[in-house]
Amino acid sequence: MDQTQIDALRAQPVPAFSHLIDGKHVAASDGGTMDIKSPIDGQVFTTTAKGTVADMQAAITSARAAFEDGRWAGQSPAARKKVLMKWADLIEANALELAVLGVRDNGTEINMAIKAEPGSAAGTIRYYAEALDKIYGEIAPTSSDVLGMIHKEPVGVVGAIIPWNFPMMIGAWKLGPALAMGNSVVLKPAETASLSLMRMCDLAHEAGLPAGVLNAVTGEGAVVGEAMGLSMDIDVLVFTGSGGTGRRLMEYAARSNMKRVYLELGGKSPNIIFADAPNLDEAAKVAAGGIFRNAGQVCVAGSRLLVEASIHDDFVAAVAKATSMMRVGDPLDMSTAIGAVNSEVQLRQNLGFVDTAVSEGGEIVLGGQRILQETGGYYMAPTIVTGVTPEATLTQKEVFGPVLGVTPFTTDDEAVRIANATVYGLAGAVWTSNLSRAHRMVRSVRTGVMHVNTYGGADGTVPLGGVGQSGNGSDKSLHAIEKYINLKTAWIKL
Repeated sequence: MDQTQIDALRAQPVPAFSHLIDGKHVAASDGGTMDIKSPIDGQVFTTTAKGTVADMQAAITSARAAFEDGRWAGQSPAARKKVLMKWADLIEANALELAVLGVRDNGTEINMAIKAEPGSAAGTIRYYAEALDKIYGEIAPTSSDVLGMIHKEPVGVVGAIIPWNFPMMIGAWKLGPALAMGNSVVLKPAETASLSLMRMCDLAHEAGLPAGVLNAVTGEGAVVGEAMGLSMDIDVLVFTGSGGTGRRLMEYAARSNMKRVYLELGGKSPNIIFADAPNLDEAAKVAAGGIFRNAGQVCVAGSRLLVEASIHDDFVAAVAKATSMMRVGDPLDMSTAIGAVNSEVQLRQNLGFVDTAVSEGGEIVLGGQRILQETGGYYMAPTIVTGVTPEATLTQKEVFGPVLGVTPFTTDDEAVRIANATVYGLAGAVWTSNLSRAHRMVRSVRTGVMHVNTYGGADGTVPLGGVGQSGNGSDKSLHAIEKYINLKTAWIKL
């Protein structure tokens, strides 16, 4: 990857995108389209189909037919593996094109996007392709005159609603295990970042995935997302996004066929810094990256910095220094460390949180304002706010932007109380040289993921899931497969 290649791809016009239903590109049933603005410059650079309820129902009908006739579920594990492996290869072969398209759509800095999007997606698809022929049924321990068999069967039709921050990566977390187990899938990408994921679906068909097994409908969540949630023909619904949408999806499931719903809903992850951290300078650099990469638009971002009082001022200064070295700008420039905020709506929301933090007694140490407005794009200075209490809005509400709240503590117990003082429980970290303290913190802080002397970096071999209002179920690892299978007992009298 070099800047010349990136610039050449940026210059290419992007054709209009349409739905993918039954293996064909299909316009919206009423002809509707949505303009796609790039957060880089605020300009419209293509359109997508604006889905209707009828469009979503057509996609679900296609997926149901594909599942019932066994064109994918009925194939041998070896045959499914071959297709998924080829799909992963095609994603890798087209990685730079996919990454640049995605950056134009959602604003992630290219150095992060190339690894986190096509790189991660290919690895995830390949991981589940390798796993699918190693998932066995079970024989129960019974008396000698009975055979108890436990079969693992695909659930049927999976509905997957994907967010805008990492559409390919998170899309692959759902698609990989769902397709590996023989299910059919209907995707609903985010309105503001669907292009790279839609292109990835095209590559699946190029790899040999049968028509109808993977369908994708673009459009507004309040229309096509609701239609998916209320469908009587979706067996499992998986979603990554906001808590408010997650609640509605659970309500839709209750109002329809009581489909299983698995939710990953973000968090307010605490990054806890003790004075005995093995390397405070390193901790400061990692803390800055842990909140400000991708402009803070990361579900596991370390958005709350809890610092032992004896080092508070010096450590905050070190984080501010590390942050000031991170260049904000054009996300397709390889020298950029922090890209654009996804949309103008999100940018306004971020700035509103900063205003609220100041009104509640917080002090801005760095940033706090929109920048690079002359570009037409949506850029925000990375922002550090001190004096944030456990009760403050900046502690309790997810910003999903480049805003870091800092809170001091004096004892281990106080650190745990502050860390657990929200409704969320997705991720967290502790920095300490004390092994016993590290283990106590891992046990005591209520999260699905806990880092020790690092932040981020976990790969596909370990699960990602939350507790509390951060959701349920897990993405990644072999545990994710559990969402996409049914257990069936065969009780056989011998």
